[in-house]
This record gives sequence, structure tokens and C-alpha cells, in this order.
Amino acid sequence: MTTTTVDVNTRTDGTLVIHPQGILDDTDAAGLCRTLVQAIRHTRPLRLVLDLADVQRLDPINLGTFAAACHLGDDHQVAVFLDHSSTELAEQLAAAGVPRHRLRGVT
Repeated sequence: MTTTTVDVNTRTDGTLVIHPQGILDDTDAAGLCRTLVQAIRHTRPLRLVLDLADVQRLDPINLGTFAAACHLGDDHQVAVFLDHSSTELAEQLAAAGVPRHRLRGVT
């Protein structure tokens, strides 16, 4: 990932938090997708939170990846939430298919 870092940690309640930072573009898509699939299909936490507080921009591929992660989570009984996005980013995510109830703490 060129201008992006991704921190992954687990809270004491078992929630897995993925915190990307920077600009997510097509060069980040494969790595981010692998991280999400690994988390949902193999780690299988009860909750997965994508903390978007430090994401400056998402390209269409990554918007679709986040929407697909919500549906994959449903298939594997993992509740996926997207936290702390800007209003603009929340609108883009909703348009890409992320259910609005999955968007929390929109600023």
C-alpha cells in the first residue's frame, strides 16, 4: 500500500477493528480485500469494525469492497460496522450498497 497504512487490533470484548489511514485507491484494493476476507471467513469475530476516521478518500473498488464485506459478514454471522466516516464518504458507501444501519458515528 503506497500512501495507506492499516492497523488491525482486537478489543477486549472480541471486536476486531481495522483502521485504514490515508487514501485508499486501486493499488490498495487487493491487500484490503485479503485482510477483510481473512478477518470475516477465518478469524470470525462477533463484530468487525472498519474505523474510517482517518480515511481521506475511497476509490470505487474499495467502496464496493466495503459493501461486499457487509454482505460476506452476514453470510458468516459477523456483524460488520463502518465507524467514523465523513458525511460525504457515508453517502458514497450507502450508494455502493452499504446498509445505512452499518454506518455509525458519521461526522
